[in-house]
Amino acid sequence: MRVIVNDEPRETAAVTLAALLEELGCAQEAAVAAAVDGQVVPRSRWSAQVLVAGAQILVIRAAQGG
Repeated sequence: MRVIVNDEPRETAAVTLAALLEELGCAQEAAVAAAVDGQVVPRSRWSAQVLVAGAQILVIRAAQGG
């Protein structure tokens, strides 16, 4: 299925947000937030958030440094 992740088209076999974030390699990071179609999805709901073709996903990783 084709989704948009951070404004970039991406083909994925993931059917949930949790699976997509695992595919992206950031599911286990503590400082990650995600939104689907403009709605923030709490980490506790990632496994329940079903993705559909064309979904717009925003993944934000907090960074620290200087």
